[in-house]
Amino acid sequence: MCGIVGYTGVNNALPFLLNGLEKLEYRGYDSAGVYVHTDDNRDVLVKEKGRVKDLEKKVKEYDMQGKSGIAHTRWATHGQPSIENAHPHVSADGRYYLVHNGVIENYKQLKADYLSDVEFKSQTDTEVAVQLVGKFASQGLDTLAAFRKMINLLDDNSSYAFLLMDTKQPDLLYTAKTKSPLLIGISETGNVVASDAPAALDLTKDFIELRDGEIAVVSKNDVQLYDAEGNNYTRQPFHLDIDPTAADKGAYPFFMLKEIDEQAIVTRTLIEHYFVNGLPHINEKIIQAIKQSDRLYIVAAGTSYHAGLIGRRFFEKWAGIPTETHIASEFAYDRPIISKKPFFIFISQSGETADSIQVLDFVQKESYPSLTISNVMNSTLTRESDFALPILAGPEIAVASTKAYTAQIMTQVILAAAIAGGHSELQEELSRLAIDLQAEIDGKEKIKQIADKYLVNANRTFYIGRGADADSTLEAALKLKEISYTLVEGFAAGELKHGTISLIEQATPVIGLISQSKMAGLTRSNLEETMARGAKAVTIVTKNLATKDDDIILPALTGEMEMFGPILEAIPIQLLAYYTSLGRNLDVDHPRNLAKSVTVQ
Repeated sequence: MCGIVGYTGVNNALPFLLNGLEKLEYRGYDSAGVYVHTDDNRDVLVKEKGRVKDLEKKVKEYDMQGKSGIAHTRWATHGQPSIENAHPHVSADGRYYLVHNGVIENYKQLKADYLSDVEFKSQTDTEVAVQLVGKFASQGLDTLAAFRKMINLLDDNSSYAFLLMDTKQPDLLYTAKTKSPLLIGISETGNVVASDAPAALDLTKDFIELRDGEIAVVSKNDVQLYDAEGNNYTRQPFHLDIDPTAADKGAYPFFMLKEIDEQAIVTRTLIEHYFVNGLPHINEKIIQAIKQSDRLYIVAAGTSYHAGLIGRRFFEKWAGIPTETHIASEFAYDRPIISKKPFFIFISQSGETADSIQVLDFVQKESYPSLTISNVMNSTLTRESDFALPILAGPEIAVASTKAYTAQIMTQVILAAAIAGGHSELQEELSRLAIDLQAEIDGKEKIKQIADKYLVNANRTFYIGRGADADSTLEAALKLKEISYTLVEGFAAGELKHGTISLIEQATPVIGLISQSKMAGLTRSNLEETMARGAKAVTIVTKNLATKDDDIILPALTGEMEMFGPILEAIPIQLLAYYTSLGRNLDVDHPRNLAKSVTVQ
């Protein structure tokens, strides 16, 4: 949650900072702020409630020409969205400006122990951090020592990414992180600190990854790294080969629609990366480690959890390994009995999901082997797991995940096939799947008509299905609820009669997912039961199971290929959510109260 960007260099900082905030807005957007130390030695701070575009309008009223500054876009944790609670926050003496991503769990105790004489301007935990730095500096510590002392007072449950500026040394950026991502970008015209690479790609593709417990002091032409004990060392930057335009909307009205449309391309990218001579190719060390296990534990959250539910079926049916899928936030504090030889698979779009990192800490302490499947290599989860596999979806900016979801499923499919040592036709099947996905994308107008007719004005909606389709209903419900604010539930169709059917009223939309031949008739029967009570039934059906009265017809799937049903269902359920949100005149890419990367527990 929250986006951080800072710059120190030879160019005017403000345009870069504002552009960086726009690229990071998926991380939070209830308020934003920017601080610049100007060329004529002034300190200018501008904050505004709302989106980055609201901040951009406000800064036009100020002269903010300067070579260094920090900025922040917020997702509220402590204190409601407001100008007072927006970052950057300022020390009482006006010397220090600080932005923060994360949660300081013991901030109330620190406030009582050290800052009883300080008048606070906000309700945030973040202001405690900057006031502590100011207090310790006033007692004679230099800025680095004061910064380190503040960090050392934070309890072990706290998470943070800090970026601090000292008005007495305005060309330096002080930064540190634990359990929250930060990158340092290196360029000939200045250096940058950011929560995620897209904020800096217009300036550089070369980054130093800041690791947990480290502190960095960044100038326009140098980066000094320090460990928790204060030892100074260096680390070579890595090069990130990403096209900056990949994080732009182009001609699309919303990122979500662009990312839905990219799923066929992502499928082909996965084929090119993971197949050699027509066979799935995965690092042999990963394959052997999994084969030596007696049970797989998939740990994930949100959409990634739903992808893990579907992946479980492939690991069990193809690889023959018992597999459990767990919600990360539950597993972290309510663990099941672990088998004798477990193998853990973490799935995360960002690789920075706080709940999953908490589970990984447990896994490492127990010396269990682990693999992360993620869209962001060099993230905390990919770096600290024993193994990592990229899903190669490219930048995903919309808060509602689309292409990352299908890429996560397909990466698990390829891994399961590689473990099984067979499936010589998988490359051909995935190639055909890419063609089918493109056909669905090209037929989106029919889906818009259904959304407008049944969903835009509905107060509640239900998705039902059986088998793998039941897993798909969970993701379908999440997509619709998170961007259209509709009450939506997805569940196994057979559960209707065990309570939920009491919620069916006249014209309630009930959407049936049907791709599993063994259970197709049963799901249709359940739809009939809802229609008898006034529901408006909508069907999403593979062609081989369809009738003339079905609404959305997917390409045919037969035999073992039926297991790909959830992948084909992804496009229509994503588009139904998109067009429903659009029909309600909502901000598709930035739904209220949400952020893309969940880096707090």
